[in-house]
Amino acid sequence: MEILCEGCECEKIEQMIRHTFWSSGRKRIVIGISGGIDSALAGVLSSKAIGGENVYGYFLPSDVTPEKDKEDVEDLCNKFGINLAIVPISSILRSFETISGYTETKYLKGNLMVRIRMTLLYYYANLNDGLVCGTSNKTEYILGYCTKHGDEAADIQPLLHLYKTDVRRLAKEAGVPETILNKEPSAGLYTGQTDEDEIGFSYEEIDAALRSLEENGWRAAGKTEEDILEKVKNTAHKRNGPPNLLKF
Repeated sequence: MEILCEGCECEKIEQMIRHTFWSSGRKRIVIGISGGIDSALAGVLSSKAIGGENVYGYFLPSDVTPEKDKEDVEDLCNKFGINLAIVPISSILRSFETISGYTETKYLKGNLMVRIRMTLLYYYANLNDGLVCGTSNKTEYILGYCTKHGDEAADIQPLLHLYKTDVRRLAKEAGVPETILNKEPSAGLYTGQTDEDEIGFSYEEIDAALRSLEENGWRAAGKTEEDILEKVKNTAHKRNGPPNLLKF
């Protein structure tokens, strides 16, 4: 899907957020704001849809979170009137070291960090009668570059229909600060981690491949598309509900 009119698309997303919020009867939107472009755009569009005073952003840093991310989050929230709370997760993360059989790898610790953050967001949403706003985009969702019951969990997903390259265009249109727009995408799960290094392709390459695959019935043309399609197939379990025999 090509975004032909950035302003029109932003308004459509804001209308969806507004309708979901009003229909829910909740008092606020709760969102994790990391300093990255996806959460920035979701936060900005939420603030435009229902007013920044009704949006509660949570910055949830760990020991490996760059100080620059904190500065970018503060600037973003100040610019758009979003309420901000900073809640470090390092002590919570360390508490898991006491459990039986605790083993630490980048993969295990990274997934744990993501799920801790989502648990905190739902805690604050429950505490303050709020909806949790997700920040996932279409590229990462289809590719499976997300954590089950972590960053893919939410009550509303305003960016899920947007490829990463679409998110970048809309973020610029929406007024997201340049320091965030120009930042190298990273989940911030360990020092030096970047999304594109982990995935093995740039987002431009991934989006071009996914668009082509969608247009051609998910038949790959060339090595890059074959590799991307393999990732999509291997992570189908993240997009499907758990198998069950429930009938009703």
